Amino acid sequence: MPSVEDEPSQLIYNLATVIVHSKQRSRQIKPVIQLGEAHMARISIVHTTEYTYRNPVGLLRHRLMVRPDESHDLRLHSAELEVDPEPTSIFWKHDVFNNSICFLEWPEALRTRRLSIVSTLDMTHHPDGQPLPVYSLDTAAELFPFSYTAQEIPDLARLAERQMPDPDRKVDAWASRVASEAGSKHTLKVLEAMTHAIKKEFRYGARHEEGTQTATQTLALGSGTCRDFAALMMEALRSFGLAARFVTGYLYDDTSGTTRGGGSTHAWCSVYLPGAGWVEYDPTNGLIAGANLIRVGVTREAKQALPISGGFIGNADDPTGLQVDVSVRAAPIF
Repeated sequence: MPSVEDEPSQLIYNLATVIVHSKQRSRQIKPVIQLGEAHMARISIVHTTEYTYRNPVGLLRHRLMVRPDESHDLRLHSAELEVDPEPTSIFWKHDVFNNSICFLEWPEALRTRRLSIVSTLDMTHHPDGQPLPVYSLDTAAELFPFSYTAQEIPDLARLAERQMPDPDRKVDAWASRVASEAGSKHTLKVLEAMTHAIKKEFRYGARHEEGTQTATQTLALGSGTCRDFAALMMEALRSFGLAARFVTGYLYDDTSGTTRGGGSTHAWCSVYLPGAGWVEYDPTNGLIAGANLIRVGVTREAKQALPISGGFIGNADDPTGLQVDVSVRAAPIF
C-alpha cells in the first residue's frame, strides 16, 4: 500500500475526510429551553475537534465550515478559533453558496502528533419557532404541488434537480403517498406532514462512517442519521420539482430526552416557497421553521457541507483517533 506521501493531493484528503466521520462523540449541556417554544435565546457553542497520530505528520491545508453568517434570525456576537499547532495562515472566504469558510495552513517543515481545533460561538437566535409560524405564500404556491415562475426557475433549477439515483422511482412513490395522506392540499400542511412522516416511519441511529445514504437506501433500510433524513426529504421535495438545500449546523436540545441528534453537529433541509422564501425543516425531530436550529451553512448536497476537512503528510496508518466534542448552552431571553 502506498504511503500517504505518494499521492498528497488526493489520497491525503480522502483519508482525512474518513477520519473526520469515523469516531465522533458529543457532549451536550442541557439548555433550559423546551423544545417547541419559540423563545429568543442567547446561545453558546464550543466545538472541539482533536486528531491524534502515531508518528509526527505534516499538515496540509484544512477547510472549516463552522462560522454562521449573521441574518435577521441570528446575531453573531463573537466567533473565536483556537488551533494547535498554530497555523502560519488563517483566512476566510465565501464559497459558491456564500457560506463563510475558513482555511488553515501550516509550514511545510512542521511535524506533529496532534491537531486541535476549537471553535467558540456566542450568538443570539431569533427563531420563527413552533407552533407553526404564519407564512404568506404567493397565491400560486398555496396549493401543493405548485410550479415556480419563469423568473425564479433560472436561479432555482439546479437545486430542484434530483441529485441521487432512483431508477425504480421509489422516492417518488413514497413522496406521493405521504402527500396524498396529508389530509390537505395546502403546501405548508403537506410539507409539515412529510417532516413528521420521516420522524415517525424511520429509525434514527448514529452512524459514524463517511458519507450519506442515498434516499433509496434510507427507504430500504428504514433507518438513518440526520443527514440521511435530510437527503431523503430533499429528494422527495425535488420529485415534485421543488428547490431544496442541505443545511448543516447545530441543534440546541431540550430537557425531554426525546430530541435526536442534539449536542452535536446536525443536519436538516430547507425548501424555497414563493412568498415565504427559504423555510427550514428538520425531519429527524419534526421541527419546522428553524426552532432550536442554528444554521451554519447551506449547500446543494450533503458532501459539500463537511464541518472540517483536510489532509496530512505521513503513512496511511498514522491516524490513531479523532475526538469531537460539541457543547451547546442556551439561555432564553424573554
